[in-house]
Order: sequence, then C-alpha cells, then structure tokens
Amino acid sequence: MATTRREFLTAVSALAAGMTITSPLGAMMPPGKKLKLALVGTGVRGIGFWGRRLIDQYPDILEFAGLCDINPGRVQFAAEALQLKCPVFTDFEKMVRETEPDLVIVTTVDATHHEYIIRGLEMGCDVLTEKPMTTDEDKCQAILDAEQRYNRKVIVGFNYRWSPYYTKLKELLSRDTIGQILSVDFNWMLNNYHGASYFRRWHGLREKGGTLLVHKATHHFDLLNWWFDSDPYEVFAYGSLDHYGSNGPFRAKSCRQCSHKSECRYFWDITASQGLMNIYVNHEHHDGYIRDGCVFRNEINIYDKMSAQVKYMDGVLLNYSLTTQSPYEGMKVSFNGRKGRIEAWLDIPHFSSEVVNQKELHAMEMDQEGDEYNLEPIIIHRNWEDFEKIIVKMEKSGHGGGDMRLQDKIFKDPGAPDPLNHMAGTRDGAMSLLIGVAARKSIESGEPVRIAELTSLEPRERRLII
Repeated sequence: MATTRREFLTAVSALAAGMTITSPLGAMMPPGKKLKLALVGTGVRGIGFWGRRLIDQYPDILEFAGLCDINPGRVQFAAEALQLKCPVFTDFEKMVRETEPDLVIVTTVDATHHEYIIRGLEMGCDVLTEKPMTTDEDKCQAILDAEQRYNRKVIVGFNYRWSPYYTKLKELLSRDTIGQILSVDFNWMLNNYHGASYFRRWHGLREKGGTLLVHKATHHFDLLNWWFDSDPYEVFAYGSLDHYGSNGPFRAKSCRQCSHKSECRYFWDITASQGLMNIYVNHEHHDGYIRDGCVFRNEINIYDKMSAQVKYMDGVLLNYSLTTQSPYEGMKVSFNGRKGRIEAWLDIPHFSSEVVNQKELHAMEMDQEGDEYNLEPIIIHRNWEDFEKIIVKMEKSGHGGGDMRLQDKIFKDPGAPDPLNHMAGTRDGAMSLLIGVAARKSIESGEPVRIAELTSLEPRERRLII
C-alpha cells in the first residue's frame, strides 16, 4: 500500500523526537504527494549536501518548493546550479507563506539559525537545521520554547553519529565492553589547510559562529553525549587566539587583494575554483561577504586553541582539546572503563601505511560522490587480557559515510528501527552546543560553569530519549 504524505510527515515528526515508528515507510511517494521542502541558506552546504544530493537521491520522495538567501545573486545562482524551477526569495516569511512547505531546511550563518527555526515552527512547518542548532543559551531557550509552543519538531543534522566507525564505538560501549566508563580523552586536530579555512570565513567572528567551541566542537560534544548516554553537568575550559588574527606578520582584506601572496603560507587562491567563484565572489557585492578573507585580519575574535574538562551527570570525566593549526588532521579518543580501555583514531598519518594528502583531506571528506572505503581499527584492551583489534569498513567520502545514512533515515526510511538512537532533536542539539557555550563562558570568567544554569533543561544522569 502506498504511503501518503501525511503518514510521511507524521513519521518525520516522530523521528525528530527520537520515537520508534512501527510502520516503516517505503521509498516511493504517491504521484503528486512529494514532501515539499524550502531551503534557507544557499552556500556550499545548502547547495551541495542539502540541495544537490537530495535532488539526485530522492527525486520520487521530495521536491523543492522554494529557495531563500539574503543574497539575491547567490540564491538565483543556486536555483540555476540545481536546475530547479521553484521560486527564489530573499524574504523567508514570504517564501513560507507562498510555497507552504512541509519541511524547512536551515543552512544559514549559525547565529541566525534560531530566527528561521522559530519562524518556521510558528508558520506551521517542521524544521531540519544544520549543526550547531544555535550559538548561545538565550537563542537555545527560545528554540526549545518555540518547539513546545507550536507543537512542531526540529531535527538537528548530526551526521557524524551515522558514520559506521562512530556507530561501532557506540555499539561497543552500549554492550558494556569495558564496563562503566570512568574517563575519556578526546583530541581533534585540524590541519593547516582545513583549520585555516575557518579563519578566512564568517566562522572567525564569534558573533557569527559562537567560536569553534560551538560551531566545530558541537559535532564532538554530540558524539560524546551520545556515546556516554549521559548529560553534561559542569565545564571548565581554557582558550586563546595565539596564531591567527592579529598575531600574523601581515594582513589584507582578502587573499585576492594581498600583496604578500608569495610569502604567506596561508595564501589561498579562490579564483582556482569556478564553483566558489560562482557561489561567493560573483555575488559579494550584494552583501559584502568575503569568502577568501585574510586569516590574519584584526577582526578575528575566536580561539585557535581550546581545551575543556567536562564532568558528566553519571560521573564520567572528559578531557577535550581542539587544535586549529596542526601539521595533520585527525582525531584520537580513548575510553577508560572499569573492565578495560578502548582506543580509536582516524586519519593519524603515523598510525597508518596509507599516504594522506593533507591539502585534499577535507575535500575528500565533504565529497558526496566518492565510493572508496577505508578499513579502520578500534583497539579493545580488557583488564588482564591481550588486546583485541576490530576493523571497521567505512566510506572515505560524505563524513565517513554519515551523510548518506542520515539523509536516508530522514527521507527514505524514517520508520526504520533506531536502536542506537541516532536521530537527534532539540535536546541533543542543546546539550552539545551548551557544552561549547559553557566552555566559552568559563574561558571568559575563569570559573567552572554548570549546564543547568544556562537553560530550563535539566541535565540527567541518563540521556533523555523523548
């Protein structure tokens, strides 16, 4: 029996709340009953991941009713690049009124997520937002209140959870492989190519992205919350800006306009990418956004080195660090439990015989078309026993295979069982970003910050699955 659009929307709302649906949905929608989407924010992430990939993968399930961006040139280009005939808008409310979408997708600057999430809910839509859900505790509270007030649902696009590698870690921890978790060390390194890119863009301004403790680390904090199945209790952190920004030996408005191209190791030629020229440079006269900003410009006011200690409600102690100017990019995580220890890592060059091109590494991760696989190890140490090595097969592209699995769950089979609670809603979005907010406040005050002091959410020893 064909699935109706109403049944599809009911399933989407339920999976956003973390519920298990008993009637799986098929991939085909009845003729004329496709899910109507409206996208606000037509940068790279909007056009690529939430645009082109949805069009290519789910043409029988969904359709775009409208595109919106504050930049009229960019949104028009997005429609042309995606070969869409839907109308384009610079006014979000006008788009929603005229197109009546079922689901709004938000991929704007982080600090504006709350505006579109709340207005979308108020206008009767469910909302899917890119991470982080927002950038501070007040905006977070406003989203939580709006979701309750308007009885609609928010899905947060935490794609890292869906990678087979991170899923395997969740499975091992859920099976009590090393007993009760006592402490965790998590280190994330951004290399000199990827790390520097955040300081070229709007992410270098805390009023836009909330610092990388929110924009980038929300990925990591969400993984940790999910792995532990517990809420954070208190955060103490250090951070500073020691490398980028005003620390540089010279500066310019953009790489294109710089007179130090030959001597700056961070020189980046945006003109070599026709795609980025089409999306950003050709339309920067509309809104003034410079995509290839100088990493040493004085306005940069985020941290480039960060370290945080987080105590969880169940007693787990987390030591976390984020580095933005590393010779290589990768992550290392170690879980210490009562019965042993689990060690895991990705993309650490000296741990692998594979030669990794650091310049192209992030582009490979973002690529949605690649079909290559990696075989990655996880090491289990049990007390008084020899270690065990588990090999996980995972895609190189699409954030380790997480992108396609997340989208398949949302659009293709929202009724499929979710035994590990992969799907994330507002509580998950809040708890991850609030760790970053608390860390930022701790750096500024020199004092620990309790999560319960930030919003009305009550942290729990066991993570609440609604």
